[in-house]
Amino acid sequence: MLAALVSISLPAPHTQRFPDLSAANPPSAAVTAPVSSAAEADAASGPQPPCNQEPTPPYPALDQPAIVKSWSGTAPTLKRDWIPPTCTGWFATGFSTMVTITARFRYSAGADGLLQRLGAISELAGVRYWSATHKQWRTLILDAYALSASQADRRRENFSPAEMHEGSMLYFEQTDNLSGKGVYRMYIAKASEDHLVVEVENVTTLRYLLVPVLHAGEMQSIYFLDREPDNVWRYYSMVRTGKDANHLIARNESSAVNRAVALYRHVVGLPTDQEPPAAP
Repeated sequence: MLAALVSISLPAPHTQRFPDLSAANPPSAAVTAPVSSAAEADAASGPQPPCNQEPTPPYPALDQPAIVKSWSGTAPTLKRDWIPPTCTGWFATGFSTMVTITARFRYSAGADGLLQRLGAISELAGVRYWSATHKQWRTLILDAYALSASQADRRRENFSPAEMHEGSMLYFEQTDNLSGKGVYRMYIAKASEDHLVVEVENVTTLRYLLVPVLHAGEMQSIYFLDREPDNVWRYYSMVRTGKDANHLIARNESSAVNRAVALYRHVVGLPTDQEPPAAP
C-alpha cells in the first residue's frame, strides 16, 4: 500500500519516536531513541513480529510515542538474506526497504471497529504524508475503493466487519500519488475479539512514469493488533519492498518511513499530517 520514491538516506538502523495522541498523556514533542547495543543486536537479526514471543522492536508504554524503525540501512547480508518469520506468511527472503512501527493506543470500539476502519477502503483516499523531497505535506493516496474480485473494473462498497472473517481474501484498488493505480489483496489471517492479523500486498505491477518499480508481491505489509485490558491495543506493523525492487524504491528510506507512518496514523485514528513528520 506504500510506495517509496524519494532519494534520501538515513542512518542505519534508524529508530524514531513520535507522539501518539491516542495514548494517555502523550509527549509534547518527538525524540529520537539512541541506538543501544541491544538495538545493534536487533539489526543483526532483523525485526521480529509478536508471534508467540516478545517483538523486536518492543512495544512502548501507553504514555510513550510509537517506535518507528527503518531497517533499510542494515548490513547488506541482512537485506539480501533476511528470512521472514513464519507467522507473516511471506516466503521471499530479503528486502530493499523495510519499516516497523510498534505502539500502544486506546480504542473503545473493539475488534469490529478496527476491522471496519481497515475495511473502509474509500477512506484511504486523502491520507497524507510528509514528502522529504518537497519538504511539505502531500496527499499519498489519491483514490481507493474496494473490489468484488481481483479485476480493477469490479468496484463495490467498502468491506463490512462481517465480511472480514478469518481466512477472508479481499481486493481493492488504490491510486498512489507516484506509482499510480494498483490492485492489492488483503488477507485476514487472524480475526478474534482480542487478536487481528491483516496482510496486504500488490497483485499488479506498480509503475512510476510507466517504468515498473514493483512487480506483483513486491510491496507487502502486515498488521498485528492485540487487545489488552482497559481498551488498550498493541500495534505492530511491518512494511517491506522486495529486494529486487527498482532502485527508485531501494534508495528511498525517508519516504518509506513517512508512508508507513501515514498508514499507522490512519489505522489508529490520528491526523495523518500531524506534526512533526517522522523523517523530515
